[in-house]
Amino acid sequence: MVAGIHKGLISTSRPSARAALPLCLMAMSLGALLTAFVAPAPALDSPRVTARADAQPLPMFKDPRAALRAGLESYHAGDQATSIAALRYAAEGGEPLAQWKLGRMYAEGDGVVRDDARAYEYFSQIVDHYADDEPDPRERSMAASAFVAVGVYLRDGVPSARIKPDLDRAFDLFRYAATYFGAADAQYNLARMYLGDAGAKKNVRQGANWLELAARKGHPQAQAMLGRMMFTGEASGEPERARGLMYLTLARDAAGGAAGDRWIVDLHAEALNSASETDRRTAGAMLEGYLRERN
Repeated sequence: MVAGIHKGLISTSRPSARAALPLCLMAMSLGALLTAFVAPAPALDSPRVTARADAQPLPMFKDPRAALRAGLESYHAGDQATSIAALRYAAEGGEPLAQWKLGRMYAEGDGVVRDDARAYEYFSQIVDHYADDEPDPRERSMAASAFVAVGVYLRDGVPSARIKPDLDRAFDLFRYAATYFGAADAQYNLARMYLGDAGAKKNVRQGANWLELAARKGHPQAQAMLGRMMFTGEASGEPERARGLMYLTLARDAAGGAAGDRWIVDLHAEALNSASETDRRTAGAMLEGYLRERN
């Protein structure tokens, strides 16, 4: 892998926009109680499944934990209607994992009609719960993702769900998850706010610092933004072209083929085209050392 990346850095030919290695998006079985997360996006797609699950009667369970187990088992078995009913029972009984799973399902239209208002409600319940209570180590990633999810909703606002933008609250949620949970996605979103993407609290140095923390955790969007800032000198006032190109290469290789990742590929191509042969060779050496250290 190192040799292939190094070759791409020092080549004098123009890189292909499709040269990215596949990115294995972090996701895991809920049966193992999570270690990865993603933030929801506002509803844009039509629902994948009809809302039959919403019309099912609520069954009785021994307790919320039993309902949680039944809901997860039904979900993985493809029985969405039973899963929704069981997870709702568990969520109403205070099970954070059930609240998180329902939030994800409503945010993505997974087995239910996509509904950002309900997703926001379930994620907010987790935020309220963990604002005061220490999460179990197995629940930290889940809790962090809920903080980020609510932060994204409040940063962007969702008029269709009657969620109004609240930049100050979004900033606080990102900062809490970035510092208390050390979540890379929270650090990236916090950095974006410091860099003025949401029009609040602009501080370039702070933004670069948070980007670097997220980038070191392998967050490709953070690596791309940090790499561009280093390459141009925006991060520290002096260009660090080789180091910036190293981060851009890492981001490019982690980027998937989705249209949403195209900006990463384009940033890398732009930097590589303007880099000198010395920049490329130095970046290649830095990249080899970086990968050896991580492995």
